[in-house]
Amino acid sequence: MKVLKIEKQNLSGFLDKLRDTYRLYGPVIDGDIFSFVPIQDASQIDLSFQNSRLSPKSLFLPQSERMFEYTLDPSKDDAHVLKEVQKDYSPRAVIGIRPCDARAFRLVDVNFDTPELRDPWWVKARDCTTLVGLGCTSPCSTCFCTSVGGGPFDEEGLDVLLTDVGGAFLAKVLTQKGEQLVEASNDFEPAEEGLVEKATALGQEAQEKVVSKVDTSMLPEIDTLALYGADFWEAVHFSCVNCGICTYLCPTCWCFDIQDETHGRAGCRIRNWDACMFPLFSLHASGHNPRGQKIDRVRQRFMHKLKYYVDTYKNGVACVGCGRCVQHCPVNIDIREVIKLMNEYRE
Repeated sequence: MKVLKIEKQNLSGFLDKLRDTYRLYGPVIDGDIFSFVPIQDASQIDLSFQNSRLSPKSLFLPQSERMFEYTLDPSKDDAHVLKEVQKDYSPRAVIGIRPCDARAFRLVDVNFDTPELRDPWWVKARDCTTLVGLGCTSPCSTCFCTSVGGGPFDEEGLDVLLTDVGGAFLAKVLTQKGEQLVEASNDFEPAEEGLVEKATALGQEAQEKVVSKVDTSMLPEIDTLALYGADFWEAVHFSCVNCGICTYLCPTCWCFDIQDETHGRAGCRIRNWDACMFPLFSLHASGHNPRGQKIDRVRQRFMHKLKYYVDTYKNGVACVGCGRCVQHCPVNIDIREVIKLMNEYRE
């Protein structure tokens, strides 16, 4: 595994060179919020952030994505024929993504990329993207990544992992994609042993800074129906206002709705993010809604992430411990407390 060094003063120049072969995305500040957006100038990228408000999930599953277009003009030979909307799948690089968000893509892959079914837009976006991670040296108080299989310097899902060692970044090259990216210029050089040791120490220190811990060890053992009927759901859902902010900020939520939008005689089929927290999410055409009450929707969110996913895929919970939902819930519902209730539940 190759470890290289790039001086901070050379990083912007390297990233600008990358734009010759890659479409660049990175964290940019707007007000007091960081978001991952297309980069036109490397000076836009700000790597001083803790984490973005929205996860970079939208780079692979856009909040609103055009899938097909069509015409209703009867004079056209292709009237009423759906035509796939052309998208740009040329190589792109996402710079500075946090390890928790990169790991989230692996968890979401089980829904969009399986041996039986492959979502073409998700798969193509994943294939054309190189993920350059940034080690997290200052985890938030709400982070609990180390309890759910990750960590501030977790390498899963990344192609390159950057570590800030002061006047330079160390780049650990993890995949062939990462190798191709760092070879795009001569700005990298082999890292000195002392700096490699410093980076290792920073990773260990960051691991110890994650003070929030949760236990998920008993979740696979608990009977699903018993957990569904637990009495604590009444207390959990009480203050929820069904705003859906937890699902929109979450890097592992994947639900969407498909709609046709027609303007005159032209239209397109789009898919938009949806959320199990919304009253219309599970409304049947018959008018029946199996999750018509708020308690049903709140329970569905947590049962899916912490029980249904666990039982189906057997690779842990569908949560990377980023803490976004804890930070931004307007009524202070804390997923860490819900995990505790679920993990300790006994009939």
